[in-house]
Amino acid sequence: MDWTQLLQMSLHLEQHLGGAISHFGAAVYVMLFAIVFCEIGIVPLFFLPGDPLLFICGAFCATGAIDIRIVVPVLFVATVAGSVVSYRIGGALGHSVFARDYRCLDKAALLRTHAFYEEHGGVTFLLSPFIAVVRTFAPFVGGVAQMTFAKFLLFVVAGAAVWVLSLVAGGYFFGNVPLVRDHMISIVLLGMAVGLGSLALSGLWRLIRTRAAK
Repeated sequence: MDWTQLLQMSLHLEQHLGGAISHFGAAVYVMLFAIVFCEIGIVPLFFLPGDPLLFICGAFCATGAIDIRIVVPVLFVATVAGSVVSYRIGGALGHSVFARDYRCLDKAALLRTHAFYEEHGGVTFLLSPFIAVVRTFAPFVGGVAQMTFAKFLLFVVAGAAVWVLSLVAGGYFFGNVPLVRDHMISIVLLGMAVGLGSLALSGLWRLIRTRAAK
């Protein structure tokens, strides 16, 4: 296998997981860690597969091709580690912004963002893993906003646990059902819609409460 084929497989591992297991054996766990870590920890790589990959992992665990006792911890650690790295990168950028006077950036807006993350960041990090792109940018923005790290880590760990366990378990029990397997993309999109709807409703509720308090 040349580098082009390896790159293609890595970018679309959710479609080629069976072949990767056959070709790489136990090393596939390293690939799974790297892809989830990079999707969440490196902002420009937000396009890497997340939800479909976890679901497919569960389906292959059900067949015995890979071990669920290894897959779940690997994906969980990758999610948390990627989130922490993204937070630290955002934090370094945020510290630079607060320390220097950049005319193009509004410090007052950053302070408001910081206050928002301190008050509502927990909900964001519980829901963000289920929403593509958002799960990549939320930790970065939390770092830029200088969210308290202890609070950030607590909710990131909780969100990662719910995300990994629910999707891997879903794939384990339903991933090999023809109806589910054939409509997996639609199911993932439905999950994204539910997550976005939850965030929208949460924002609307906060807006209503703020106006009612005035």
